[in-house]
Amino acid sequence: MEAEGVGRRLVELVVDEAVVAGVSGGQAYARATVDVPPARWRDALRAARDDAELACDFFDWLSAVDELDGGFDVVAHLWSTAHRHGLLVRTRVPREAAEVASVVDLYPGAAWHERETHEMFGIGFAGHEALRPLLLPPQFEGHPLRKEFVLASRVAKPWPGAKEPGESEAGGGRRAARPPGVPAPGEWGTTPTPAGAGGVGEGPRGGAPARPARRPPGERPARGDRTTPAARPGQSAPGDRPGRAAPQNQPTADGHQQRPEPSVGDEGGAV
Repeated sequence: MEAEGVGRRLVELVVDEAVVAGVSGGQAYARATVDVPPARWRDALRAARDDAELACDFFDWLSAVDELDGGFDVVAHLWSTAHRHGLLVRTRVPREAAEVASVVDLYPGAAWHERETHEMFGIGFAGHEALRPLLLPPQFEGHPLRKEFVLASRVAKPWPGAKEPGESEAGGGRRAARPPGVPAPGEWGTTPTPAGAGGVGEGPRGGAPARPARRPPGERPARGDRTTPAARPGQSAPGDRPGRAAPQNQPTADGHQQRPEPSVGDEGGAV
């Protein structure tokens, strides 16, 4: 069955005016996409599983999308191992009452996905009896995948990867904009400037460090006292010119070694 037919079939089964069918992008990999109201969420997934034409017996994944003022989209992807087609089912829950019915009794494989979505987005799944922490420590506060959640790592440490929005490819140009998830200075987690640091005031936690004070024009940095190192044995002292090496014995034409004549003042005198 083609993607359009899969979507239309689920709309016929759910029988609700608010159910809308469409097709996702992806050309050859397009999927039937059906939007249902939260009250028909379980009915839609049950119909997709039990209907002989759809037969979506394999639960692939479930997650959510933060639409800010629009609420949250809860998304589930199902697959039919018999007919080799997929189905994407979505529902939108309001931000102030983010809850939808659990489908663990229909698809036991959804238990892990509902726990993760509850932990990361703060969406409740009524009927799920084990919505305990899955990836984060129990004392963690907040939901990291909500768009209003502050990315503390971006504030505490500059992003080491690709260039942030606002930076040119050449590395220069206009000043970089704040990356997504980082609040403006003074909105969250400010720390006072250390005593004696010039150039910055209070700013985001872990912001840019203060620049060192500039020297007045024409002033050279003072050099520390340096002690002249003692020369090692066999080496000349610093500043002395190395002397020439003493001439070695040179062989004569008859093959005998010629001894160099001693210079005046050498011990032993002339030979």
